[in-house]
Amino acid sequence: MQKITEKRNPNTLDIDTLTTKDIILKINNEDEKVALAVKKEEESIANAVDCIVEGLKNGGRLIYIGSGTSGRLGVLDAVECPPTFGIDDNLVQGIISGGKDALSMPLEETEDDGDLAIKDLSNINLSKDDIVVAISASGNTPYAVKAVEYANDLGCKTISIICNKNGKLQTIADICIAVDVGPEVIMGSTRMKAGTAQKMVLNMLSTASMVKLGKVYSNLMIDVKPINNKLKKRIEKIVQIATGVSNKTVKRVLDKCNYDARLGIIMIKKDLNLEEAEAFLEENNGCITRDLV
Repeated sequence: MQKITEKRNPNTLDIDTLTTKDIILKINNEDEKVALAVKKEEESIANAVDCIVEGLKNGGRLIYIGSGTSGRLGVLDAVECPPTFGIDDNLVQGIISGGKDALSMPLEETEDDGDLAIKDLSNINLSKDDIVVAISASGNTPYAVKAVEYANDLGCKTISIICNKNGKLQTIADICIAVDVGPEVIMGSTRMKAGTAQKMVLNMLSTASMVKLGKVYSNLMIDVKPINNKLKKRIEKIVQIATGVSNKTVKRVLDKCNYDARLGIIMIKKDLNLEEAEAFLEENNGCITRDLV
């Protein structure tokens, strides 16, 4: 059966004869369909988030793995989690077949090497507590398939993100998010609609998981690390928005708690000193949702 992402798109058969503006219109019209396709998988995405949160709470790690565009998107989401949510660098990891070289050059032949997936997962000491998310537009990439099979054998929870309802990853992963985006604008160019869908799903998985883990207050990032002046200013703005006090007060409090936005919000909103705020945070397992603070 032909993979739907590799079928010819009847809406773009004339794309090579169009004006520049009309080419853009064709691409945009197809992209509009992606969000609707992702919406159909909301239940599977929510189940995947709950699975990830449970695993992370139990000491596991979130491991993305894939080849080509899919692998690059996984690495991108992983590396953006620490600066956004203040987590340890190894809590969310991205693995791409071919390693770092594959991030900047095509090493597409590595996607056929299932043994490489086992080697790459062994190199990070994959354990049964980890959650493995395999990303593959076709759902049949040997590297991604073997990654899930190996993770299953270890007892890991496994999730797949695919764009082909008939992909093998549909049947072997514990949870499959199968986003049917339809044929690509350019036949087989899965960096386009399939890539967009995968990025959207990855955004949801990591962001919703971090919200559930208490890394967000309302819709504010409260675990930003003050590693430069720009981020210090961002922390000041976050605390000011959350508390409604003057910037002068915010800076005074943040100086006392080493620019920890979470502690700053508690100290201001509950009128506590640093030691009391730290105790409150510990009592509530690091959670400062608005129903507590």
